[in-house]
Amino acid sequence: MGGTQYDLVVIGAGSGGVRASRMAAGFGARVAVIEERDLGGTCVNVGCVPKKLFVHGSQFRTDFSHAAGYGWELGEPSLDWSELRGNKDREIARLNRVYEGILGSAGVEIIEGHGRVEGPHTVCVGKRTLNTASILIATGSWPVMPAIPGIEHAISSNEAFHLAPLPERVLVVGGGYIAVEFAGIFQGLGCQVTQLYRGDLFLRRFDRDVRTFVAEEIRKKGVDLRFSMNVTSITLEGDTRVCRLTDGSELRVDCVLMATGRRPLTAGLGLEGAGVALNAQGGVVVNEDYVSSVPSILAVGDVIDRLQLTPVALAEGMYVARTRYGGLDVPRPDYANIPTAIFSQPPIGTVGLTEAQARVDHQVTIYRSSFRPLKLTMTDANERTMMKLVVDREDDRVLGCHMVGPEAGEIIQGLAIALKCGATKADFDQTVGIHPTAAEEFVTMRTAVQD
Repeated sequence: MGGTQYDLVVIGAGSGGVRASRMAAGFGARVAVIEERDLGGTCVNVGCVPKKLFVHGSQFRTDFSHAAGYGWELGEPSLDWSELRGNKDREIARLNRVYEGILGSAGVEIIEGHGRVEGPHTVCVGKRTLNTASILIATGSWPVMPAIPGIEHAISSNEAFHLAPLPERVLVVGGGYIAVEFAGIFQGLGCQVTQLYRGDLFLRRFDRDVRTFVAEEIRKKGVDLRFSMNVTSITLEGDTRVCRLTDGSELRVDCVLMATGRRPLTAGLGLEGAGVALNAQGGVVVNEDYVSSVPSILAVGDVIDRLQLTPVALAEGMYVARTRYGGLDVPRPDYANIPTAIFSQPPIGTVGLTEAQARVDHQVTIYRSSFRPLKLTMTDANERTMMKLVVDREDDRVLGCHMVGPEAGEIIQGLAIALKCGATKADFDQTVGIHPTAAEEFVTMRTAVQD
């Protein structure tokens, strides 16, 4: 092959692509990574990192209100949205530089531009042609905007991080974790928020008790949550978005955020022309070693349309680098009992099977508890926390742990280790709790819910 020679060319410098490229280079491979936007991908730039920063920022108003119960006298709080947004931008820029340094120190060549696959061993970037032994597709996913009249007057989650000014009235459309999280962010920042979901209850892949409980808590905070409802059209009157709903009513807002799903970002990559098979959603079809229908072309992360989670992409990228370039015999990523959190308000943490999933193949016993957190007992807040265990009745294994409440993600991360090790309910019961904490409730639930 003529031209520049590489062992691996990675298209996409998000979580999976960065991890795979720098580890492959660490094993001695000649690696180039191509990125047409910002280093770090969705997570760093328009995903989990800035979103979590906004979640933190949106919680201070509630924290200030709770402070009075503890004797603190505070003036009327006010938000400088431009300051919050600017500080977020500076932090993301810092992380971009960190990623650049990580790749550079590993010896990975960073190429700016749009990469296109021209064959099993060829990638083009602008006028440059790269010849390589292998190609890794790690381009992630992209928001899907529904085809309704006036959709050009709406934004996706990508634009939500850069709004100027902060809108007073916001409509969030969607029932997934992105919609729920942004509804909480905007409400916490002082916006008037309406959230619509076309189904009867949002967060459909989560446990039913969790979904019901968090909906009640979100409504307590003031979000106008409407199920079995959708937008049919958007028109513009001045700066106001006039939204026609499925029940025939109108809703007038300053901003419409469409959080109606994401699809693998494969358009324009030349994959089908190169013989790479894609699924119905546009995701790259791969085998258990992340190899596509073309042996020299691999894919990891959101673009393979499995689990759209940053730690999953990292694990897949590490596996590819270790096995193909490190010569290591390591276990394949395990998709069972992957913990996850939704940074809604209140947050959700979960690991393992939902009750409905467990009942398909198991006889189960359910333990559930709801209580008011200690921190709120000296305030006027009526927020509650909910915890739930799904237990196999035959062998006592804990099949699922679910929580809605403060620090749910932090608590569930630890319990995920227990489930990975096959912990039983007896193991939970024999574990001494840390008092007084919310987490101790998971090891003190003794009374099962009646079937």
